[in-house]
Amino acid sequence: MKLADDALVLALDQGSHASRAVIFDAAGELLAEAYQPVDTRREGEDIVEQDPVELVESLRTAAADACDSSAVRGRPITSAGLATQRSTVVCWARSNGAPLSEAISWQDRRAAAWLARVAPQAARVRAITGLPLSPHYGASKLRWCLDHLPGVQRAAAAGDLAAGPLSSFLIARLVAGQPCVVDPANASRTLLYDPATLDWSDELLDLFGLDRAQLPACAATRCDFGRLMVGPPSLSLTACTGDQSAAAFAFGRPEASSALVNVGTGAFVQRVVPDGAALPAGLLRSVLHADSTGVMHAHEGTVNGAGSALEWLRERVAIDVDRGVAALAAPGFASEPPLFMNGVGGLGAPFWQPAFPIEFVGDDNCDDLARLAALIESIAFLLSVNLAALHSSAPLKRIRLTGGLSRSDYLCRRLADASGLPVERCAVAEATARGVAFLAAGEPAGWRAALVEREFTPAADAVLTARFARWRTEMARRGAAA
Repeated sequence: MKLADDALVLALDQGSHASRAVIFDAAGELLAEAYQPVDTRREGEDIVEQDPVELVESLRTAAADACDSSAVRGRPITSAGLATQRSTVVCWARSNGAPLSEAISWQDRRAAAWLARVAPQAARVRAITGLPLSPHYGASKLRWCLDHLPGVQRAAAAGDLAAGPLSSFLIARLVAGQPCVVDPANASRTLLYDPATLDWSDELLDLFGLDRAQLPACAATRCDFGRLMVGPPSLSLTACTGDQSAAAFAFGRPEASSALVNVGTGAFVQRVVPDGAALPAGLLRSVLHADSTGVMHAHEGTVNGAGSALEWLRERVAIDVDRGVAALAAPGFASEPPLFMNGVGGLGAPFWQPAFPIEFVGDDNCDDLARLAALIESIAFLLSVNLAALHSSAPLKRIRLTGGLSRSDYLCRRLADASGLPVERCAVAEATARGVAFLAAGEPAGWRAALVEREFTPAADAVLTARFARWRTEMARRGAAA
C-alpha cells in the first residue's frame, strides 16, 4: 500500500531504554513525536529483563501523545510500522495474551551454560542461520523459560503457549484479534529460522527441543498485520521489523557501497549484499527485508559495549559522562588515554566471546576524562575491525552514522581515522523510526533523502595507528584475535 500525498504514517519504536512514537508525512518529514522511558532490571552479569506489560503500555502512551499533537490533529494517519529490540523474547498465553515470562533482553546471557551442550553443532547452526551459537539470541532463552518457569510449562502442556520475539508479543497485544506472527528480521535473530526458506527450521527446532506450534507464524516484513489498537480508528499495522533492520532504511533503500552504523545501547554495522555473497569470518548474515517483492540480505557486525559501556563507566567515575563526551570534542582536549578492553556485555563480532575481561591498560595517573576517551575510542576500534571485514568482501565508499552516540565528534573522528573511510553523520534523530515509517508507507517515491549534517574525512594519524596496533595486541593477548 502506497501512502497518499496528504496521509501520515505512525512509527512505533520499542527500544531498550524507551518507547517512541513518531509521525511522518509522505515525504519523510517528522511532524510529531513522543517518548516514554522504560525500566530494565539487571541481576549480576547475565540477567537482563524488562516488564513486557510496561513495554506495551509505554507504546500506547507514546502513540496517544504523538497522535494528539497539534501538528497532526485532523490529518489522516493511514498506516503504521513497528520496530523492536531484536533477540529479546517473551512467552505468553495464546488464548488471552497474558505474559508468562519477563521480556528477556537481547543483552541477557542466562542460558550460556545450557548452550554449551549444543556447541558441537555450532558450525551447522551457523551454516543454516548465518549466526554464531550465542546466548544473546533467542533459542536458548526460550529453552530456559520452558525449563524454569512453571507458568510456561503449564501453558505448553495445555497447548496455550506462544513464545517468540518481543515483536510478536507486542503485535499480539496491540493488534485486533491477537495475531501470533513474526517478521523475518526478528525471526532471524532466534537461531531457529532458516533465511533460505523464510521459515522455522525443523532441524534447529529439534536441536533446541522447541515446538513449531508454540512459535509465531512467519510473515513478511511488509503486509497487513491487522488493525492497530492504538492511535486513530482503522489504523493498519503494515510493517514490522527489528530496530537495526529498520535503521538501514532511514535514508530510503540502502546502498551496497555504504556501511550503515547505528550506535545506541549496542553498536551495529551492516551493508546490503547480493544473494549468495560469501560471509566474512566472524560476521553475521541477516535478512534485512523480505516480502512479495523479494528478499534483501545484509552482512552485519555487532559491538555490545557502546551506550551500555557508558552506563558501565558512569558507575565508576566522578565526572558527568554526558558533559565529558562533549568535552572530548573541544579544541583544547589533548590526552594520551589508556587503552580500554571493552568487554561490556561480552565481545560481539567478529570475536564472539561472551565473557571477556573489562579493564583499562596503562591508566596509571590518568584522569576520568582520559578513561572516557579510551572507552569511546574502543568503540571506534571495535567498529573498525568489523568494517575491515565488510570491506574485504567488496569495497566500501562511506560510513553513514546514526544513533545517540553519533553526536560525539570524538567518536566520529576516531572512527573515520581508524577505518580510513569518510563518516557521514546524518541529520536523522530517529533512524529506526524513520526507517520503519518508510517501509510502512510503502517506500514512497517522494521520500526525501536524509541530509548529511557533517562529514568527517579520514586523516593520517600516526599516533592513532600505533594505538590501534597496541589495542589489537592487547586484545589478542586476552584471546580476542580477529
